[in-house]
Amino acid sequence: MDERQRSRRPGGRAARVGAAVHQAVTELISERGHGKFTVGDVAARAGVADSSIYRRWGSLETLLTDVALTRLNARSPMPDTGSLTDDLHTYAAAVAREITGPEGLALLRLAVALSSTGQQGQQALDDLLAERGRQLQSMLDRATNRGEPAPDALAVLDHVMAPMYIRVLFGLGPLTPAYVAGLVDRLLSHQPDPSASPPGP
Repeated sequence: MDERQRSRRPGGRAARVGAAVHQAVTELISERGHGKFTVGDVAARAGVADSSIYRRWGSLETLLTDVALTRLNARSPMPDTGSLTDDLHTYAAAVAREITGPEGLALLRLAVALSSTGQQGQQALDDLLAERGRQLQSMLDRATNRGEPAPDALAVLDHVMAPMYIRVLFGLGPLTPAYVAGLVDRLLSHQPDPSASPPGP
C-alpha cells in the first residue's frame, strides 16, 4: 500500500493528529489550567504545526470546546448489567474514578471555565450536559422496558452527578465508595415499587 492509499484510509493521519492534539490539550489543562497556554503550546506538545490546528479548529476556544465535549462524553460509557440498580452503581463508581483522576478533574474544570467565556463556551457546557442526559436516558429507558421503576435523567444528574462534581470541584471531601453508593441508594429509595399494591380509594 502506497502513502497516498494510507492517507485516504478512515482513521488515518487526520485521526492521529486529532488524538494527539486532544491529548496535548488535556495535559496542558492538567498542568497549567485554562487560559495559561496558546495554540503554539498545544502544537509543540502534539508535534504538529500551528497551521494544522487553525485549519481544523479555527481558534483555541473552539479546540477547547471540542476537547471538553468529546473527551468528557467519551468517558464513563453507560453500563448494561440487566438491572437499573447495578447499572447506576456501576456508572456512578466509574464517573467518580474518572473525575478524581488528574485528566478527569482537568476536563471538568475546563467545561466549567468555558461556560464563563461567552456564548460559545456556555453552549459547549449545555451540549455536554444534554449529551450526558441523552446517554443516561438510554440506560433509564432500558430499565423501563424491563418493567423497573426509573427516575428521569435530570434526577440522576441532580442527585448523583451534581453532588460528586461539586464535591470534587470545591474540594469538599473524597468520593469514597460508600459516599457514591449512598447517592445512588437515596435516589432509588424514592422510586415507587411496581409490585406494591395501589393505594385504596
